[in-house]
Amino acid sequence: MAMAMRPPPGSGHATMKGPQDWVTEADGAVERFLSAELTAAFPADGFQGEEGGIARGGSLRWVVDPIDGTSNFARGGTRFCVSVACLEGDTPLIGVIAAPAVQETISARRDQGAFLNGKRIRAAGTTEMGQAIMELGWSRRRTNAEYLAVCERVLAGGSSLRQGGSGALGLADVAIGRVDGYAELHLHLWDVAAALVILREAGAKVSDFLAGDGAVNGNGILACAPGLADAWMALPGLPPPL
Repeated sequence: MAMAMRPPPGSGHATMKGPQDWVTEADGAVERFLSAELTAAFPADGFQGEEGGIARGGSLRWVVDPIDGTSNFARGGTRFCVSVACLEGDTPLIGVIAAPAVQETISARRDQGAFLNGKRIRAAGTTEMGQAIMELGWSRRRTNAEYLAVCERVLAGGSSLRQGGSGALGLADVAIGRVDGYAELHLHLWDVAAALVILREAGAKVSDFLAGDGAVNGNGILACAPGLADAWMALPGLPPPL
């Protein structure tokens, strides 16, 4: 559905909720589809989507980001995904991140490993800052000065920086080992819910996103290869990886 509704490359085909905060017809359509299908399959479970909020309650709750990386999607790009997670209370049990434009599905179940297209994945074994790659997501909910302070600290340690426009895929890349870290000063639960269990099962270190009121109002996140957790423990404005 997302692929069929993806706009052609161009200047952007979307409604703007705010600066760099995009929403397309596909966001609503995919979320409605997933809500209906999950209700039919698991009628006792809750559902929470980025566009519609918490639609149903339940001890098990499905949390959906229908299109993560909407700015890329709206311009006909390939770096976007559909993110689906199942939580029991604040414990992530299942995470699935589907990136249809590149034919990749990253998935995990608690205590059963993490996988890319069915093959087990592990976070990178990088231990040297001078070899590390960090993706640093930008959030309009924090100041540019705060963002640049993190950039400067990462660069001062000898690591390189990337920014790909999808928090879910950036976190998934840490689990796969394509990058050594992902950080963002503020994200919402639907952005990270699927990635939390994927990162855990892939052996990555990740901060406690659900601490405080993270599940309701969002939080900062830092996920990284285990060998770099100490080096990136004190990045400004970010919680430490555990």
